[in-house]
Amino acid sequence: MIVVTGASKGLGESIALRLGESGHRVIGLARNISGMTIEGIACDVSSYQSVKAAARQIKKIGEPIDAVINAAGVASMNLAVTTDAGTVQKLVQTNLVGTIYMSQLFAPILIRQKHGSFINFSTIAVALALKGESVYAASKAGVEAFSRVFAREMADFNVRVNCVAPGPIRTDLLRGVSDSQINKIISQQVIKKEFQKSDVCDLVELLLDPKASSLSGQVLNIGGV
Repeated sequence: MIVVTGASKGLGESIALRLGESGHRVIGLARNISGMTIEGIACDVSSYQSVKAAARQIKKIGEPIDAVINAAGVASMNLAVTTDAGTVQKLVQTNLVGTIYMSQLFAPILIRQKHGSFINFSTIAVALALKGESVYAASKAGVEAFSRVFAREMADFNVRVNCVAPGPIRTDLLRGVSDSQINKIISQQVIKKEFQKSDVCDLVELLLDPKASSLSGQVLNIGGV
């Protein structure tokens, strides 16, 4: 069984559907689960109590959890000095704190199993220090730092923790971002091409494969930096 946050749209939805097609039982978490074609549980990752309730509900299913994929996230492309306080709070609370809550509350299940994997989501904006994405990048840089340390904390329990950091992928998060802005980001990648949601799904499947059992504490930037 695999738990995927942000499973109602964007990368989370694509990952959940791909893993379901690959034969996994997938439980999707999202604030609004209406219309989801996979098993869903309503959950706001920015709320500790909401995540706690979802973890309790999933634990009652009684099946081992092979992975927790923290794909829920929000973005705001703006200069630091023009980002309002509410947006700052939303970015940090959803992207960073939400990942921490999911990790804290699902870790005991994986620890008892003595196997499993966490896959968290960052962004290439961290490594490239992209202008106009300071607060968003800061929230995701926190995810990367947390993931590296959490990987060490979980290693004794045979639980791996890795980060996927996509470049610009055409999802709702890029709504309002012009083609010229996207092309400018792509020009800074090692592999100068626009990647698709399917490429992200491929990398997630690779990290879940037993052949990737030597990888933990890594940040994998799609497109390269």
